[in-house]
Parts: sequence; C-alpha cells; structure tokens
Amino acid sequence: MTRDRAHTIANVAIASAGVAAAYVVLRTPPLRRLAFQALRVWLGASVPVYLVGETRRAWMQSGRAA
Repeated sequence: MTRDRAHTIANVAIASAGVAAAYVVLRTPPLRRLAFQALRVWLGASVPVYLVGETRRAWMQSGRAA
C-alpha cells in the first residue's frame, strides 16, 4: 500500500466517523442541546478574541513611521 493510498483511506475513515457522530448528536435531543450550547460558548469566546487581536494589529500597523 502506498503512502498516498493510506492517507486517502485514513481520511475516508475519519470523515465517516465524523458523519456518524454528527448523525447521533443531531438525532439525540440532549446531545443536540449540549452541542449547540457548546457552539454558542465557542463563538462567544473566539470571535471577540479574534476581533480584538485584529484591531490591535491594525492599531500597531497604523502607528507613526520612525
């Protein structure tokens, strides 16, 4: 088995496991609520941190030239 073929098979296996897990989570109401709550927390934390970082970087780059 070549390296490329092994990578392809591994990617297909991981994708299949992800699809199966998503199906189970979306079909089970308590897991679905937990997943959506976790998504809200993740978006509520990561998006503002990203925006603050970008604002800080833009502020630093717009400073006076030496």
